[in-house]
Amino acid sequence: MVQHFKRATLVMLSLVTAWLFTFSMPAYATEQSAQTEMTQLAGAEFWRQVKEGREGYTTSQSPEHGVLISTPGETWFILKEKWMSPAGAIAIFGSIAMVVLAYLAVGPLMLSAPRTGKKIKRWSRVDRALHWSMAFTFLTLAFSGLMLVYGKHFLKPYIPTELWGWIIYISKQYHNYIGPIFFILLMCVLLKWWRKSIFNKTDITWFMKMGGMVGKHKGTHPSAGFSNGGEKAIYWLLIVFGAIAAVSGLVLDFPIFDQTRRDMELSNLVHMFSALILICGFIFHIYIGLFGMEGALEGMVTGEVDETWAKEHHDLWYHDIKAQQAASDEPKPKSD
Repeated sequence: MVQHFKRATLVMLSLVTAWLFTFSMPAYATEQSAQTEMTQLAGAEFWRQVKEGREGYTTSQSPEHGVLISTPGETWFILKEKWMSPAGAIAIFGSIAMVVLAYLAVGPLMLSAPRTGKKIKRWSRVDRALHWSMAFTFLTLAFSGLMLVYGKHFLKPYIPTELWGWIIYISKQYHNYIGPIFFILLMCVLLKWWRKSIFNKTDITWFMKMGGMVGKHKGTHPSAGFSNGGEKAIYWLLIVFGAIAAVSGLVLDFPIFDQTRRDMELSNLVHMFSALILICGFIFHIYIGLFGMEGALEGMVTGEVDETWAKEHHDLWYHDIKAQQAASDEPKPKSD
């Protein structure tokens, strides 16, 4: 029985092989014929020079239009696919793993005293609208960008080709058109909050105590003004690397200003690097807002924070607010 099964399998494999060979021969012959015809028309020496990146003749006046194959582009491809993409994936998953471990091992930073129920105004409607607009734009750009870089590894093999085509098309178009809006919002953030984000001596102490979130200083609530050292660091991370990502993205968005292939390749690598830095940084920012600190998200949702939260996390700002309230409540001297 086993012998008959083996013999039948061998016959089937032979028939399938013969069938595939029969139907592949015309295509192979056509391809070989086309290659032979092209070689005969232009000459083997010509195609050798093309593969080496030699420049030919063209009536176009645009940069590099005389080059059919850009051989230095192989360096860009290796840096992007073999080095930066794997390193970026490790960095992103590593950041997520770190915040999960921080939550499990250290836990959230809770308030030391009960809430008073009294609220202090912290963010205006304009502030909150700007923050959430930037958050939505950044997160969707990050998602679409990650889809462009990693989607072919994690999604493409598991969905129909037509669906994949639509997903990657929408991701690319969204990334191209929303990118400039991110740059505009970034400039608004810079103009709106830069004065509150200037570092001072208080921030040095805040960093030395790790914000009172871990280690022997956990729960100590080091002093801070309106913005603590961590918030200022996140702010300048966004401004610096956001500007780099936006400018390099504009170079890629508008390849109509005589950019060469080298310019585009360098912009692509810089864009990827700065975007990955932002993504990793904001993984920690999102963790603090959602899980790492009690009451951290309330201010940006409602615009108000509890007095206990303000006193423990931003005591210098809290005392300034109280001093201003006391001054405004003082009765004014009557004029004669």
